[in-house]
Amino acid sequence: MAEGRIIQHVAGIIAEYNPLHPGHVVLMEAARRQAGTAVICCMSGDFVQRGDLAVVRRQARAQAAVLSGADLVLELPLPWAVSSAEGFAEGGVTHLLATGLVDTLVFGSECGDAKLLQDVAALLLRGDFSASLREELSKGISFPAARQRAAERLGGNAVGTVLSHPNDLLAVEYCKSLLKRDKSIRVMAVPRQGAAHGALSYGEGDLPSASSLRALLRTGAREQALRGMADAMRDRYLAEEAAGRAPVFYETVERAILAKLRSMTEEEFAALDEGREGLYHRLYRSVHGAASVAQVLERAKTKRYPLARLRRMVLWACLGIQGRPSAPLYLRPLAMNDTGRRLLAQMRTTLPVLSRAGHARTLAPEALGLLRLEERAAELYALAYPALAAADGGALWKEGCAFFGKERI
Repeated sequence: MAEGRIIQHVAGIIAEYNPLHPGHVVLMEAARRQAGTAVICCMSGDFVQRGDLAVVRRQARAQAAVLSGADLVLELPLPWAVSSAEGFAEGGVTHLLATGLVDTLVFGSECGDAKLLQDVAALLLRGDFSASLREELSKGISFPAARQRAAERLGGNAVGTVLSHPNDLLAVEYCKSLLKRDKSIRVMAVPRQGAAHGALSYGEGDLPSASSLRALLRTGAREQALRGMADAMRDRYLAEEAAGRAPVFYETVERAILAKLRSMTEEEFAALDEGREGLYHRLYRSVHGAASVAQVLERAKTKRYPLARLRRMVLWACLGIQGRPSAPLYLRPLAMNDTGRRLLAQMRTTLPVLSRAGHARTLAPEALGLLRLEERAAELYALAYPALAAADGGALWKEGCAFFGKERI
């Protein structure tokens, strides 16, 4: 593409790539083929939505993404990355919209029906749905079950089925966020292929899930996990492993997490309870005497509260997260190619763009506070490296934004 020519029709993808596998590559290829001439990804950093540490650090995953089909990878800041499906979607959508470039949001989906997903999203924004949801919650059932029942009452079984599938549910949250902000953005649902989201194993010839690859790494089935990764991810993972930085599991820093939890007061736990439902009481009581994070969660859980919510509360407590900003405060590129560099130059954004540490000097106090939170979290994450000698300081800015000189357009 000629230098200086405006890049049009940019697709946006929200992801974790934990780790990146061939199904993710299929989605990026579909985005480029059907939705845009360039692809921007908004990706979680070192901590992920289910309340866990990413199995390999943000830099390696972002680099693998650019080598696998993305042009530019922006970081989804911590308070959104470690949030409910709604908060995660809000963060991804608002950061992509803040670039001023994305005209199509692309995501994987079990149903693959963009119109149905948008219709379900519109239903969840209706006032009568809120009333129906409150009624179901009053019965003492879990929030996911109450939401599904309330939606089925108003929209029928097809709506409930959508809300029972994890990728469809996240897609609905993306659509909700867009409906509240920019209805001009097109959505594109790509049918999910291979193992189901959350599946802990996959068959020969199947596309794996990220969950299955993490499970294989955790149980020592390294070679099978490597075979299931995308080529660029495998290369990056092996480099991280050789450097003593992978795989990363929370058990490595479990004592640090427990020490932080035991040092907190009940009032400090109360600040973590976004729903103000008293769940913090259970978590506070479960901390003292528990010898592992798993024991903390087991003692605190009930049928009403999903385990992932408790894991996120533990992580919020450990990292010092106190709520989410009302809007994006900056954009931070993690990796790009030639096209991505031109996308950066083309952005129509009023937000600071942080490509290197020196850019932090210009930040407003709230944005600087968020960046300091990210720096503290990165230091804790580095302590979970298999080789402690690899966990030297300055983890957040150690490599800056990776550049791969390859034009895709």
